[in-house]
Amino acid sequence: MRTYIFLFALLITPLVAAAAPGPQLHNSDVFFGYSRTGSDTFYQGAGGLNGWEGTLHIHMAPFLGAEADVAQYGLGASSATPHTTTVLFGPRLTVKAAGIALFAHGLVGVEHSANNSSAQPVSNTGLSYAVGGGLDVPIFPFFAWRFQGDRISSTESPSEGTKARFTTGLVFRF
Repeated sequence: MRTYIFLFALLITPLVAAAAPGPQLHNSDVFFGYSRTGSDTFYQGAGGLNGWEGTLHIHMAPFLGAEADVAQYGLGASSATPHTTTVLFGPRLTVKAAGIALFAHGLVGVEHSANNSSAQPVSNTGLSYAVGGGLDVPIFPFFAWRFQGDRISSTESPSEGTKARFTTGLVFRF
């Protein structure tokens, strides 16, 4: 887990540095929460997988921002089920009204699935994408609750299966 957090921090450092000139960081946010994929999204026979997702959104211009997303799936699954990690980047459009933020994003990156089962070992890496959006509902100053849905897939994904991802969790706005 520390490795994934380190990789996430390493990958978003250039993004934060590019957005650094002062007041642009307003209307940005950090998210961490629960995520679930649809049946057989990344691997045949895996069913829906539970996991976590973390994102960083940097406000770049009115309505436009850049987003970095890291997620891991397969929590609580058997060792025969591949655990999948995605690292995605892309633009995000956000519209706010009455404190509620409605957003849409298109993200591309990589996906890696692996298991430690000797019966049927798996180790795949491929290009991945997620297209979707969500809603941030304010709960306290600087905090909101996110509901998000995406179509997510990879070059290593089976042709059948439900290529969906549902995510919910806490957003810190700054």
